Amino acid sequence: MDEVTIVKYNPNWPLFFQQEADRIREVLKGDLIARIAHFGSTAVPGLAAKPIIDLLVGVRSLSEAKQLAVSRLETLGYAYWRNNPEPRRMFLVKGLPPNGPRTHHIHMVEPNSVLWERLLFRDYLCQHSDEAARYAQLKYHLALRFSGDREAYTAGKAEYVASVMEKARDDDSFKTLES
Repeated sequence: MDEVTIVKYNPNWPLFFQQEADRIREVLKGDLIARIAHFGSTAVPGLAAKPIIDLLVGVRSLSEAKQLAVSRLETLGYAYWRNNPEPRRMFLVKGLPPNGPRTHHIHMVEPNSVLWERLLFRDYLCQHSDEAARYAQLKYHLALRFSGDREAYTAGKAEYVASVMEKARDDDSFKTLES
């Protein structure tokens, strides 16, 4: 079973992100990749998380990425979700059970994707430790309740994430880390 497990923050997560980003750039040489960002809970210092590094990979064209990137990323141990119901995103998992545990997720999108706005959530939590602590408590609670159901776990966070995103948008003093 692919259980949802939350662990204490690992200070090596930024290093694990950088190492994997370098591997991805190496196998996808050329100008297909526009940008790679660390996002998700492992990108927030001190935040408890599932021990899975989320990489947001911006590519100039998803159709080109489907042709070029999938087979190359499979050489790094990634499995591509071909039946993803979201056509504007490619999703790949490293360590997909039964070959697990999961270690990395690639969310591949074009530069204009709304998924880039999730960096706002990451940056807000980085700058508001009280909000990050509330999020950690919610994640622990949901992981206990939905340990065997990743979709329910993720759905359980949706309202909270949306409320934090709204706070970030409305906070005139808030600046993203990439501004």
